[in-house]
Amino acid sequence: MARQPRRDREDRETLPGIAEVRLRADKATAQVVLDTLRANFTITAPRDYPGDRWYFRLDTGNTAPDLDETGQQ
Repeated sequence: MARQPRRDREDRETLPGIAEVRLRADKATAQVVLDTLRANFTITAPRDYPGDRWYFRLDTGNTAPDLDETGQQ
C-alpha cells in the first residue's frame, strides 16, 4: 500500500510551550511513558486510537517572551 501524503495543517496553531504528542506503543508501555511524563509535566488525558496510538498534549510552561508594556523583554 502506497503511503498517503501528509495533509496540509496550516490551519493548526500551536501555543508556546505546548507540544502535541503522538505515541505508538502497547498499552503497558504507553502507561509507563505517560506516568513518567506526568511526573515532570502537565499532560492532557491521552486519547487512544486503534493501532496502539495515543495522542496527548504536553505543557512545558509558557515559553513565549514576557514583554512589558514597552514591548521589551
